[in-house]
Amino acid sequence: MLQTQKDILCEIKDDGLIDYKKAYEIQKRYVQKVQQGHPSIIYVCEHPSVLTLGRSAMAEHILISPEELNERGIEVLPIDRGGDITLHAPGQLVIYPILDLQVFGKDLRAYLCKLEQVAIDLLNCFGIVAHRFDGKTGVWIGRKKIVSIGIGVRRWISYHGLAINVNTDLALFSMIKPCGMDVKMTSMAQIKRGIIDMNEVKKRVISNFCQAFGLTLKESGDDQGKFAVIESRLSERGLCLREGARHAKGCSP
Repeated sequence: MLQTQKDILCEIKDDGLIDYKKAYEIQKRYVQKVQQGHPSIIYVCEHPSVLTLGRSAMAEHILISPEELNERGIEVLPIDRGGDITLHAPGQLVIYPILDLQVFGKDLRAYLCKLEQVAIDLLNCFGIVAHRFDGKTGVWIGRKKIVSIGIGVRRWISYHGLAINVNTDLALFSMIKPCGMDVKMTSMAQIKRGIIDMNEVKKRVISNFCQAFGLTLKESGDDQGKFAVIESRLSERGLCLREGARHAKGCSP
């Protein structure tokens, strides 16, 4: 018998700034745990500068030489997610939801749409009106991209996820064609013209995840206390989500 969405417990894992490969190994361990019945996990972190290549990535989407990458100390890592090339760097919030998608109807399109909506609602809470772009995955501000999404699934357990440019050094994106496209990237800091409190972003995005996916934060867990404030902000969260839904374009599975 499938769980109802109201029954889904969730733990929070916040590793701050962590090497990409270490975080990937942690993801894999959590995927195995969730397969064995462990509560869902929302894993949040930042990474030192690194380029990751999804399943559809092409070498020509890296615009600088291997020698220059080496001089900058930037690794290039092929990885088992969908999508093309992505940059991770400090100031970018990465969210890896480890969820049992059987609970949500085994619908990958609907799952991607929910991820986009979580990000749209988050940005709206900061006074930023964002939208989808027809035929492309991610979240946009006008014609600039602010959120990149690429997922992996093992036996219907999700991993990888979304990267939100909060205070990211946007000059780093000049090394690549982001997601294989001729597109400019933007950030929350660029739009708001000032540094954004990363801890506040984490609290709000976790709140939005709980709302969108019907998750209940589990009381135990090393990082649960950091996000206890979420429970006292239910009314504020509801307002943000309602406003976000008003501005967002629909996304049918």
